[in-house]
Formats: sequence, C-alpha cells, structure tokens
Amino acid sequence: MTVPGVEDWGRVGVPSRQRNSTSPMNQPTTPQARGREMAAVGKKLWTTLGSVTRAATELMARYPDIPSLQAYRYAAGLSQDQAAERYNKVTGNQTTLGGTSINAWESWARGRGRGSPPSLSSVLILCTAYGRGPLGIAEETISPTALIAEAYERLPIEDQLSLRQMTADAQPDVRPGPSPIATPAAGLHAAAVNGWARQPGDEFILSVPTIENGNPDISVFTLPNPNPGQLLDLTWETFGYGVEQLSMQIKNVGRRLDVDVCFGVNEAGLVMATFLASSRFSRCNIGYLRCNKIRDGIGLDDASFFPPARDTPTIVVCDFEVKHADVIGYLTHQLRSRYPKAELYFAVFGAMTKSRDLKVESFDDLTGAKIMRDAGLEAIFIAATMSPPGIEPPLELR
Repeated sequence: MTVPGVEDWGRVGVPSRQRNSTSPMNQPTTPQARGREMAAVGKKLWTTLGSVTRAATELMARYPDIPSLQAYRYAAGLSQDQAAERYNKVTGNQTTLGGTSINAWESWARGRGRGSPPSLSSVLILCTAYGRGPLGIAEETISPTALIAEAYERLPIEDQLSLRQMTADAQPDVRPGPSPIATPAAGLHAAAVNGWARQPGDEFILSVPTIENGNPDISVFTLPNPNPGQLLDLTWETFGYGVEQLSMQIKNVGRRLDVDVCFGVNEAGLVMATFLASSRFSRCNIGYLRCNKIRDGIGLDDASFFPPARDTPTIVVCDFEVKHADVIGYLTHQLRSRYPKAELYFAVFGAMTKSRDLKVESFDDLTGAKIMRDAGLEAIFIAATMSPPGIEPPLELR
C-alpha cells in the first residue's frame, strides 16, 4: 500500500543491510541512528494513518526484517529507553524496567538465538504502552497476538494457551445453532447457509519450484483474516478444501508420483498425510514427525515414526503452515540421514506472505521462500496463503 504524503521519505529507515556503510556526511550508520530514523518513520505513519496498529503493519510491509514487537514500538514513535519509561508509567512506576529489557525482547522476536522472551504480563503491558501512541494519550487497543505475531509459537506453551483463551474470550459467540440440513455433500455452500462466512478468498496461479520439466503453476487460494493480529480458526470445510487443493496440484505436477512414504508433521500434518496417502498415493506407508519446540528451534520427539522404505524412496512431507522458522530445513536433514537417496516433496497447507497482499506475484513473496528453496525439495505444493500470526487447524490439532 502507498501511504499518501510519505512518498518523499527517500531512504530513511531502509534496513542497514540495504544501505551504504556511511551516511551522506560520511558518518557510520549505527543501530541507534537507524532506530531513531525508524521511530521517526513510524511516527509519520501514525500521523498519516491515525493508528499504531496500521502504522506497524505498514512498517512491516515496507521492512520485512523488522519483527512486529519492534514495529509497534516504532509506530508509537519510541526509542527503547522511551519504551521502557512508558512501560514503567503504565505500571504506575511500580517497575523499573530499562531499555536493555526492551532490546532483549526484540532480539528474541527476531529469532536469531539471542535475547529472551517477554512474559505474558509484559506483553499485555506493552500493548497498553504502545496503544497510547506517540503522544502518550491515545487509548488504542492492541492485540497481544499481533504484537508478537511471528514469534508467537516460540512463547512458552502456557503463554500461548493463555493468549489463545484471551482472544477467544474477547470474541462474541455469534455461531447459530446447527442446521437440520447440514450434510457433508453440501460442502462450502453449507458453511455459508449455516451462518459461517466462506473462509477461502481469491484464487490465483502461483509458480513454484518443481521437478524438471514439471508444471510449476499451481492454483492457490487466499485466507483473508477478518480479525488482523489474531489466529484464524479454520473450519473443517476449509481444511478439507485445502487438502483437495493439494491433491489436485500433486495430480497435475507433470508425472505420476509413486510415493513410498507420506510423512505428517505433528497431528495436523498427520491428518493431511492420511488423506493424501489414501486418495492420491495408493495407500502408501504413513510416517510421523513429532516436533518439540526448544529454545529458538525444534527437535524431533522419540514418538516420531519412520517406516521402512526401498533404497531410493519417494517421500512427501505434509505440514500445516510455513512461517519464519526453518522447520522444513531441519526435517529434510533428518529424513536424508535416514533415507539418503530419497526424493523429497513438500505439501503445505498455509504459507505466510511478506506483505499484507495475500495474492502474491511471486514465490519469493512468501516469508518462507528461501527456507523452502534451501531445503533442496523436488517440488513444492501450497494450498493457501495467509497473514500473521497464522492459522489454526480444526479442533486445535497440534
């Protein structure tokens, strides 16, 4: 989106890796100088858009290297020290937080193995602090899940569950009673008849990495989120529609895939793998990759299951979503250590986009594009595109 009145900002606030090492005055660009520039940009956006949330969203669209936790601070026009001062003011000066704590939280949000996560109570205080805007007098409600969008899954599980419950409590239950004519055959139309909005948005063609001489063009649908900053809970209709979409993409890849093992990542991926193995892969063996979150990464649980396979197996890995974390890179490494000569394919339900426009022009407009390319996959299949903080499978499958 182009914001009126800010086209002449030039290179103010461009990420440091895209800038010259010195400014026009031949002075080195420091993190502090860049922070001041970005806070100024955020304040201008707030003035133009009239909202900290809208300003933060625009900042993240312009500068994908900035995590949401940092973008909201910039949108409030604050330095780290000023953010700490605002934090203490919100608590009635019963805390003595310093700028180093803000820095540690933002370093954690960038996901590079540094810093430390804020507690749930600290996240809620920051929502109030940043919601007061650059002038310190606004009363904007900021969603805690939006504040830590891309880092949500790296919070302690207790905090994730608490945030999810808070979000659910904040939403009125407007679901009608069950329809007496709600049948599986009615499909997505039944969802609309029963009062649910149809979740899939526009469909478009996206070119993805694929096999040699294969068909790179796949049909993908968008998943617009009516509540930005909150997880989008998928209906069973949408989940089934996405699995059907993946099945059709696999069918039209350009050759028949004789799959030996279809792996599911955690329970949501396992459900996808079960459907695809039955409908598309002649009831091939099903494997299970159970991932446990560890500090700034994941590890495989002993409950994971690796079926026996021939020396040169064809393997499909099914995962529910791709965001920032390099989950598929880690998993392909684990699979190749057990099946050294395997051909690996990847089927994912939702892929997060770098900008707010879910109808992307290029595969590289996806947040996890580099992650998927670096995994050395034979072909990639994607059902839908999504925005932060992501999507939730039916029944909250893990």
